[in-house]
Amino acid sequence: MSFNSFGNLLKLTTFGESHGIAIGGIIDGFPAGVVIDFKAIQDELNRRKPGQSKIVTQRKEPDTVEFLSGIFEGITTGTSIGFVIKNTNQKSHDYSHNTDVYRPSHADYTYDKKFGIRDYRGGGRSSARETANWVVAGALAKQLISNITINAYTSSVGDIEMDKEYNQLDFSKTESNIVRCPNEKMAERMINKIKEIRKQGDTIGGTISCVAKNIPVGLGEPIFV
Repeated sequence: MSFNSFGNLLKLTTFGESHGIAIGGIIDGFPAGVVIDFKAIQDELNRRKPGQSKIVTQRKEPDTVEFLSGIFEGITTGTSIGFVIKNTNQKSHDYSHNTDVYRPSHADYTYDKKFGIRDYRGGGRSSARETANWVVAGALAKQLISNITINAYTSSVGDIEMDKEYNQLDFSKTESNIVRCPNEKMAERMINKIKEIRKQGDTIGGTISCVAKNIPVGLGEPIFV
């Protein structure tokens, strides 16, 4: 058994695999009468999509979202919002050599033990491609909370850490570089570090920090206020 839903007031259920025909989701609980900014949603997907620079995966995907239900003439109807993002660059044959091999640092072994069967094509459901579904849902949710600002940025790569507090940063500069760090000098150091590690045939971890402003007092449930 597997559960692929999360959220309460807004519930997102997702489906699809990284190298299947498509990924997508259903959003329940979205109110009626909201005029949807489709460009804003696509802009968020464009920020996430692969193949944007040499420091990310080189898979090429347009990541164009198609809404199937819940929106009529640009306005939400109050029914479930269904959407799909088609995979155009899936190359399942590239993974045929992994049929009997568990890749390190992936969920291959865990999936096999949990379900007794695994999809060896890419990461399947554990692939980062699944996050495209979350981006669509998040972009829609942001249109319900337009008075709240949310800024996420790369604050560290390996041992290179941001040397300024969030209130000293200019978030308008976050999109000015491929590592998406609002400090230009730190961004350059991070990019060089990633390139150095990549030449060694390895990967390196980092930290994403998120700052939300104008959160109303009392927002949330009793134990999370």
